[in-house]
Amino acid sequence: MNLAKTFQYLEPKTSRNLLVLFITGLSFWISLTLLVPTLPTYIADVGGTKRDVGLVMGSFAIGLLACRSWLGKLADQRGRKIVLILGAIVAAIAPLGYLAVDSIPLLIVTRAFHGISIAAFTTGYSALVVDLSPAKHRGELIGYMSLAVPMGMALGPALGSFLQEYGSYQALFLVSSLAGMLALILANLVREEQESAEDLLANSPVFPRHLRGFWELLTAPPLLVITLILFLVGSLFGGLVTFLPLYIRESQLQISAGLFYTCAAIASFTGRILSGRASDLYGRGIFVTGSLVSYGLAMLILATSQSEQGIILAALLEGAGGGILIPLLMTLIADRSYPHERGKVFAICLGGFDVGMALSGPVLGFLDINYQVMFGFASSFALIALVIFFTASNPTVRSSTRFALGLGKDKYALDQSKPPELL
Repeated sequence: MNLAKTFQYLEPKTSRNLLVLFITGLSFWISLTLLVPTLPTYIADVGGTKRDVGLVMGSFAIGLLACRSWLGKLADQRGRKIVLILGAIVAAIAPLGYLAVDSIPLLIVTRAFHGISIAAFTTGYSALVVDLSPAKHRGELIGYMSLAVPMGMALGPALGSFLQEYGSYQALFLVSSLAGMLALILANLVREEQESAEDLLANSPVFPRHLRGFWELLTAPPLLVITLILFLVGSLFGGLVTFLPLYIRESQLQISAGLFYTCAAIASFTGRILSGRASDLYGRGIFVTGSLVSYGLAMLILATSQSEQGIILAALLEGAGGGILIPLLMTLIADRSYPHERGKVFAICLGGFDVGMALSGPVLGFLDINYQVMFGFASSFALIALVIFFTASNPTVRSSTRFALGLGKDKYALDQSKPPELL
């Protein structure tokens, strides 16, 4: 790993900023993932049906969708830090809401409010990391900084399952809130270095002289294809997060949902380390392709295997897929956008993931189908995403296929040292 060597190229204040930001992200993801393997069973334990579980878990995306675009604009206009802090505040408050309510309608409201946290935090965190990363080492640094996610996923679900089994739901929600409060304290220590959108437009001839609107950004082919892929992956992931704990409980397997996510986090950690620097050297496309294949195989294994070994293998494949895909798509977004609009662009593209998560839980829960059939159906989302990437990730089908196979460059990547053309 070339982490130490890479950080030698950074200014000391930038290195300190990245370190504080990383620990902030780790605290946030521990707070969030404590509830991943436990909240579905909590909903069931207070009397919720399979449809209720889908509705409550899916309502998380209501807050995401309602606020993502506004928060992206706020990140560009007022700074990334304020959005980061907002996300940490909600992460600290929302778990206390689960302590206070036990009815399905109120749980839906609480879960929707909790969704604002990830909309704000991921937008601010992603934009800050890109702002602080030199273009030459962008893929590598994004890969390193995104390790906060698998590390949080390794610690959070395991701790959550432990608290659920040996403690109580009250202790679980309190610990989640405390981790969110720690993230809030650390977020206040982060220092921004990026100019505002207005300053960039006024002071530099490199950037376009207008701010592109929501629809102009969403319909731009370089960004639309990323949004569609994130929508499909979000649909797959939403079904997995919502119903995997219930599937494991129903199957009476000698394995916890927390162990699934810990194994996935280990694979994700490895994938992020190996793919970040490699994508700077060999291109992003081949790694995105491999990650989508890995996602599809993971869901197929869940659909066909009812053994502990199968669950672990699926966890490793799902973790590797997510560990490679999400940082690489974030890097593609950075490659294809200008600094003054990145907050808004990240919000729009990641909004695709939010919509997928919002729809998959309620829709799959409403269908009320066998869990294995559900996971088999979800595997088709990865296949569709792969087809889209091979045919539309670049201006032509041929250039898209070459990019997806690692044989060609990304023709949508922007050269930000020259006056840009509209996408």
